[in-house]
Formats: sequence, C-alpha cells, structure tokens
Amino acid sequence: MSDQPIRYPDPAIKILDPRFAALVLGNAAVERIATGCRFNEGPVWFGDGRFLLWSDIPNDRIMKWEGETGAVSVFRKPSHYANGNTRDRQGRLVTCEMDAQRLTRTEYDGTVTVLAERFEGKRLTAPNDVVVKSDGSIWFSDNGAGTRGNYLGHKAPWELPLRVYRLDPATGEMTIAVGDMKRPNGLAFSPDEKLLYVVDTPGALGPRTLQVYDVVDNGSRTANGRLFFNAEPGGTDGIRVDVHGNVWCAFSGGEAEDGVAVFAPDGTMIGRILLPERCANVCFGGIKRNRLFMAASQSVYSLYVETQGVLGG
Repeated sequence: MSDQPIRYPDPAIKILDPRFAALVLGNAAVERIATGCRFNEGPVWFGDGRFLLWSDIPNDRIMKWEGETGAVSVFRKPSHYANGNTRDRQGRLVTCEMDAQRLTRTEYDGTVTVLAERFEGKRLTAPNDVVVKSDGSIWFSDNGAGTRGNYLGHKAPWELPLRVYRLDPATGEMTIAVGDMKRPNGLAFSPDEKLLYVVDTPGALGPRTLQVYDVVDNGSRTANGRLFFNAEPGGTDGIRVDVHGNVWCAFSGGEAEDGVAVFAPDGTMIGRILLPERCANVCFGGIKRNRLFMAASQSVYSLYVETQGVLGG
C-alpha cells in the first residue's frame, strides 16, 4: 500500500477469533496492485489467462490486471457502466450493465449476448451483482443503483421492484429468487449451495444487513430468509464464500471499518483486513485460488490467504 516495506505480520490483518488465524498467513501482506480509478467493483479472476477483470463504474470501463507482468490496461470501454462480474460454468464473462439495465454474457469470440433486460415485459432497474450456480443457473440482484443518478449510469424511473432473479440461460426463463428485500446487493452461495447469502443495502430505509436463505425445490428458489448479521455501523456490499463456508464481505464505514470483514458460518465476525479505502467487492483467484482480490474505491488490493474461494463467484 506504500513504498515502504511492511513488517510481518501485516498489522492490517486483524484476528478477532482463533478460527481466522488458520485462514491468514504471517508472511503475506496486503498489496495494492492497481490504482487511478474512480469507483471499483465486480472483480473476477480468469485463471486460464492469469488476469483479473474489474469494473471502474464512473469511468464506464472494465479494467484488466495481468498476474504475470502486473500490467494494467482497459479491457472494455464503454462498458455500459458495468458493475458485478462473474464467469459461467463454461468460463464466459457474465456482466451486470447498469446503464444499459441488462445482464450480458461475453462469448468466446468477444461478441456480447444479452441474457436479461426485462421481466414480465418491464425493464430491469439495473442489475448489480451476479453469481452462477453449478447447474448453470445465473442469480443476480437488480437494485436500481445504476438508474438513481448519472454518476453510476443514468437517471430513470423504475418499472419493477428491487429483487434477486434466477435465470435459466438454456431456456431464458426468469423467476423471482428473492423478493422481500428493500435493496438487494451482493450475493453468494454456500459451498454446498444449500444457502444463498444476500446483502441488503436499504439506505435510509433501514439497517444494512446480510440475510441468508435456504435454497429449495431442487435449487430453483429460496425460502426461510433470516438475518445472518447486522453490518452497522459499517456496511457490506459484495461478498464471496470460501471452501470452509466463511463469508468474506467487502466493508465500508470509515477508519477501522473499510476493507474486508470475514464471518464464520455461524455469523460470528472472526477477522478483518483493513484498507485505506472503502471496499466494494471481492473475489478469489490466483493459480491456487487462494489470493483474495479486493476492489476498493480508487484501487485494487490483494492478499494471499490460507483458504480457497468456492466456484461460481
């Protein structure tokens, strides 16, 4: 994060519970790998090319960082104010385009396929974040962030409530996966895909929370939504889950809050990774999928950890 060397263990890594000690390394430090952006989101790792993509939303571009050389370049501009990104189970890029109010897939030849832009004939409010289940279904939050103003998209009226949708890309069928939140945001499945975690960021309408739902009916819908944790006084945004079921949450809220907060499967906060900027989203990557990438406000950071991220995020 600076030109000065960091003495191990990195003081930015805070162990709050012994369970976190097994997940972090005493000789790995937080590294800033890219900067010069305006508001970063949606990191996604491409292991076959050994590169990271992420969205720089106000600059209307998707950025690329090459793991072998450290080179940073523009991957796509305009990006239609892209936000969340992931890969489907065939390795193709899936992107939430907030300004275009649609979900897209980038094919192997670089062409872009529109996966979803309407539900029951009405325009989506602005897809925000996205994950892909092992059955190929695509689950994404539609929360209007890209149509509330011109900085992250454009100002437009909403025709639909804010929801999480499930899309079957084979048939194009869309169903409501979560319809009881004020403003759904980041989302991720547990390792066995029996649980779906969804962040609620209602603004002035209530506390910022992370909810957890049971995935039922052969993995086609959710039920029994309940509180996983209350994020106040901070706030979480994008999330990812590791192979042990721990939930890694991008966090913001000022000094001692900005960075990443890690929660055990029982909802206990077990550790923090502090950053000098608010963090909006995270993903796992690297050759062994044990490198945490953190999309913060103007920069992207990374940290090697002693766990791996689950697939589909």
